[in-house]
Amino acid sequence: MPDKFIYLDNAATTRPDDRVIELMAGMDRDCYGNDAAVHAMGVAAAKKVERARIIVAGRLSAEPDELIFTSGGTEANNTAILGALAAAGGKKNHIIISAIEHPSVINPALRLKMAGAELTLIKPGANGVIAPAAVKEALRPDTALVSIMHANNETGALQPIAEIGALCRARGVLFHSDACQSFTRAALNVKELSLDLLTINSHKIHGPKGVGALYIRNGVRLPPLMDGGGHERGLRPGTRNCPGIAGFGLAVELGTAAQAEKVAALRDLFWAKLSRAVPGARLNCAEAPRLCGILSVTLPGIAGAAALVQALSAKGICVSAGSACSAGKTTPSAALLAIGLGSAEALRTIRVSLSRFNTEKEILRAAKEIAALANKEQN
Repeated sequence: MPDKFIYLDNAATTRPDDRVIELMAGMDRDCYGNDAAVHAMGVAAAKKVERARIIVAGRLSAEPDELIFTSGGTEANNTAILGALAAAGGKKNHIIISAIEHPSVINPALRLKMAGAELTLIKPGANGVIAPAAVKEALRPDTALVSIMHANNETGALQPIAEIGALCRARGVLFHSDACQSFTRAALNVKELSLDLLTINSHKIHGPKGVGALYIRNGVRLPPLMDGGGHERGLRPGTRNCPGIAGFGLAVELGTAAQAEKVAALRDLFWAKLSRAVPGARLNCAEAPRLCGILSVTLPGIAGAAALVQALSAKGICVSAGSACSAGKTTPSAALLAIGLGSAEALRTIRVSLSRFNTEKEILRAAKEIAALANKEQN
């Protein structure tokens, strides 16, 4: 195994910031009380949690009491999808989602369909973007929820959620978006975007794993998925992960617009280098508004992305052959098929995802190594 890796799989997870690690270690050592307790140690932990809630909510232009902490994006998405339909009480039984959603949105929606709900799946255009007109056409009097992600985790394509949110608000339909990839990397104002529900998480922004949050607009009522001690507005029972939540708050504070601009510049440098070195390489969704750090690249002539990913790993370079949640599968990515790639093309596609910890030197070396391996397979 190489001594040092060039890590370019940040859409799957990110390296925690050292300052986040230090904060959490200090809390585990010195502030480990249960934040529901009324003694001094519990009160100190509760203050850390509520400070983080204020920080995270503020980044969304939300009120602190509109935010519940969860174990991550998957739990938050499930709470939103399953809860919204349950809250409809059988009066509305129709859900709209996009065909490029994360499995933690698609799978609960499919579970509801198996239980009798009606589900509409909207495909994106070739640019990876969901058309608001397609959502408008799919809306029905019995639509309980629309869920469209903010940025796709495989292509980085940003979705027009402001327009979609306005359509839903005008029709009285709950609107949810999964913003795990875009939070702190793109502007997110829940009021301007007409959002009722929004999912975010920590480990995609250099915070700890196992922590996320769900924004629930005041006035929206969801039933809990679990029963317990009534934590988090009664929606998320269980002892809170206080060090993780505090680390999440600090990670949000440390993520800036300037850092996102730096990552976007590295993304563009990488593509400029790779596209010159590999004739026929294609950047998927290149014409769409895209997140700063994700590139989906289809390479000509290679046997398959999985083998290329392994060869790069042996050289100390970490990329992926699609989303992390489909790792190990030989079937083509559903999101890539949805934007019009054929099965063979999807299986020749890699995802390169950058972070603020990457350097220009790393980017140039990664592009060079990917090009060398791709061109070797073609020859």
